[in-house]
Amino acid sequence: MTEQPYVPPAFPISIKGVVLDPQGRVLLLKNERAEWELPGGKLEGPETPEQRVETEIREESGWTATAGPLLDVWMYEPIPGRRVFIVTYGCTTADAHQPPVVSHEHKEAALFHRNEVPHLVMPQGYKDSIARWFELQDRA
Repeated sequence: MTEQPYVPPAFPISIKGVVLDPQGRVLLLKNERAEWELPGGKLEGPETPEQRVETEIREESGWTATAGPLLDVWMYEPIPGRRVFIVTYGCTTADAHQPPVVSHEHKEAALFHRNEVPHLVMPQGYKDSIARWFELQDRA
């Protein structure tokens, strides 16, 4: 019996951004599972994680954002047996005075106040990242 080489598990890496508008509302997008999620996408190609989240926010909302601090990393299992490594950044934007557009990737885009987030259908990890970004903004 020959020994097989070790193959580590591979997970897609999804880079997400917490973006607030001037009224302090967070941008969320509704996906095909009817869950709210943060804008973002898979890390692939030559972009850095920060560049990836900036690109995804622009593509998914029409807003231009700048990636700020790393907020959190966590594993998410959107469907049984499929795990995704999530990385979230706090982001700032100068053009959030315009309503976000809805890309072909999502069913809806909406803005939520801080106290509305805990009641939304979305993964707890996203809620934790949003809360962390609000806490950092409170300290600024």
